[in-house]
Amino acid sequence: MLSDADLAEARRLLGREPTPVEAACLENLWSEHCSYRSTKHLLRTLPTTGPDVLIGPGDDAAIVRFSDECALAIGMESHNHPSYVDPYDGAATGVGGIVRDVLSMGARPIALMDPLYFGPLEDEKNRRLFAGVISGIGGYGNCIGVPVVRGEVVVDSSYSGNPLVNVVCVGTVAPDRYITGRVRKPGSKLVLVGAPTGRDGLGGASFASRDLSEDAEAADRPSVQIGDPFMEKLLIEGILAMVETGKVLSCRDLGAAGLAGASSEMCSTYGGRIRAEQIHLRETGMTPVEIMLAESQERMCLEVAPGDVGLIGGLADRYDLPWSEIGEVIPEPRYIVTFWDDVVCDLPMEVLIEGAPGCALPEQPYAAEKPFVRPTRPLRELALLVLAHPEVASRAWVSEQYDRDVQVRTVDAYHDAAVLRLGNAALALSCGCNPRQIQLKPYEGTANAVLENAANLACVGAVPVAIVNCLNFASPVHPEVYWQLVQAVRGLGEMARALNCPVVGGNVSLYNESDEHDTQIKPTPSIGMVGKGPVRRWTRPEASWTLALVGEGGPDFGGSVLDAVTGCGGHAPTMGDPATLVRVRNAVAGSERVTATDLSQGGLLAALASLAPDAEVVLEGDLLEALFAETPGRFLLAAADPALLAGLPHSVIGKVGGAGLRIASSAGSLTLAPEEIEAALATLSRRMADA
Repeated sequence: MLSDADLAEARRLLGREPTPVEAACLENLWSEHCSYRSTKHLLRTLPTTGPDVLIGPGDDAAIVRFSDECALAIGMESHNHPSYVDPYDGAATGVGGIVRDVLSMGARPIALMDPLYFGPLEDEKNRRLFAGVISGIGGYGNCIGVPVVRGEVVVDSSYSGNPLVNVVCVGTVAPDRYITGRVRKPGSKLVLVGAPTGRDGLGGASFASRDLSEDAEAADRPSVQIGDPFMEKLLIEGILAMVETGKVLSCRDLGAAGLAGASSEMCSTYGGRIRAEQIHLRETGMTPVEIMLAESQERMCLEVAPGDVGLIGGLADRYDLPWSEIGEVIPEPRYIVTFWDDVVCDLPMEVLIEGAPGCALPEQPYAAEKPFVRPTRPLRELALLVLAHPEVASRAWVSEQYDRDVQVRTVDAYHDAAVLRLGNAALALSCGCNPRQIQLKPYEGTANAVLENAANLACVGAVPVAIVNCLNFASPVHPEVYWQLVQAVRGLGEMARALNCPVVGGNVSLYNESDEHDTQIKPTPSIGMVGKGPVRRWTRPEASWTLALVGEGGPDFGGSVLDAVTGCGGHAPTMGDPATLVRVRNAVAGSERVTATDLSQGGLLAALASLAPDAEVVLEGDLLEALFAETPGRFLLAAADPALLAGLPHSVIGKVGGAGLRIASSAGSLTLAPEEIEAALATLSRRMADA
């Protein structure tokens, strides 16, 4: 239902009482999920343009030029609340929705990424949620033939009552053949293609704009959509065939707020008339509110010229896709819905699309860093705890459930960034952020999240091309949460400018908190980044290769994995400098005899375990700081010849070879046998396999 304040504003703008359909449309289109009412002014501060940006924020997906022959369609969405209530269907329909966002631009979806944030996996309920989400993503993605090539797993107690499921999709389209989600001329017909409309997903947009209550799993289950990946596969091929005719003038996915959301946003430049009784339905007896607001999956709305309806309908029939002609574009700036002979909705477009009251919310800065307390556990025990942490350990249990090789573009998907072949170049993809560091320093932490993703791309020799984001936060009515949000957007914009990489799209997901667990999520501005580089597979260093450390470190333990496993506290990193990653990128792109990984979660120890688990290493100073600090902008490189590192500011720390990891300094030593490293890194997979 509309809040009392929003209902009063609707009455003022309309000069009358809204009808039930109008009230439902306003409730959903004015929700935070659809209107960005508390964040729109912040998002306008981000750098969103560039010479290769063909379409920036505001459509279903962005369009960015990749080459003269190829453009990328890029989108990022969240499906957080539904995935808590029904983890399989919530995650599956999250994948389906972001794939259709890319499809609606006339692009073929070619890759998915899934940054995920969950409560501790020692807890049985969190394991069940995590397993259900992975199964939903894998089941849907595998069935529709779009590979999940990259992901992230972050574990923290703040997500126990409100896990985050974010999804990125990338598609390809010719730079001169994409379409948009805005109608082009009055008189055009609107055609609904895809699955019949049912009652599932009712109120999904408004559901996504409130916090989760104690009885969420039972009370909110009707707000969770049910997906059909086989229908989605037909929809992908059918819509692409329709677009290929050149007769589709515009297209939009039916996502949040269902047909009401898609068709009103589509027609916002003119006006639209919908005949609700003509919509093909799955259930009998549906009311106009149910028909217009249901979020049934696998549906698309197309604009076509009146004379082309038969052609598009014939293609729908060829692909076994139900369809119906449901209305037309009108010149008057109104959104009109009729149901048989009754006008059940007649709203001015400016009221429906732009009328949501803005929010002026207070900010409250805070200081959350704690003094560093040196852990008393032995160094070996700390090392194994860090390697066993889900953010460091192997995600084989997850990745083995995804078909990463479908569409035969995937060159590498197991290291710092995924690499896909697109023509003569490589598309590189990375995602994620570090919420613990962002909690301590929202501005610096978000900037470093952007830098970390660019560092991942540098490790495969790729230049950042575009950024998408999902701003996941608790309720902005808390002044400290709104301060986090403001600072995070500032940090995102600052680092995007430093990298000369535009922010082309994204999503805002607020009210991520739980009455049941009395928790608010840590600020989680999750990043998706795409880049362009040489086509190359990650190279495993060979015995006798030189190991070198690039970049200056410091005692940055706050928000680190060491902090997570010991509570040691400490300062979170300040904003990193992107200058170093340019040199690393050039070194990697210049030779396949150079391999790199960046130092992020788990610090140098995690990097060594990933890049060179069999090595002899000599470090300077305190081993605790050298191995576990998480200062951004640093890299571990392995080179077949030290001369390949010329021009890089580096320090040689050892050589690859031998059995296990042997680390020494003037202040101590650490030796980890191969079986110890392997057992620690297998912790996540072992825990989930045993669940």
